[in-house]
Amino acid sequence: AFQKRLGVPADLSSCHTAIVDGLAFEGHVPIADMKRLLAARPKGIKGLAVPGMPIGSPGMEVAGTKAQPYSVMAFGPAGARLFARH
Repeated sequence: AFQKRLGVPADLSSCHTAIVDGLAFEGHVPIADMKRLLAARPKGIKGLAVPGMPIGSPGMEVAGTKAQPYSVMAFGPAGARLFARH
């Protein structure tokens, strides 16, 4: 539906989507990664996604629980690639 129209690959879809200055941000993407993408504007990138809801990602912090490692994926017409690891 909405995510498909924005070009978010089905395997990267998550719980919510934000549109900032024409770019899509899917799931719990850290603000620093959003700012980096908005500043760089690499060709062929439509947005960033954090698949699922990993513990420790922004908004998913749990007191007393160790954060899970997770990846931020960039996506666009050429497919998805790693953007950042946390």
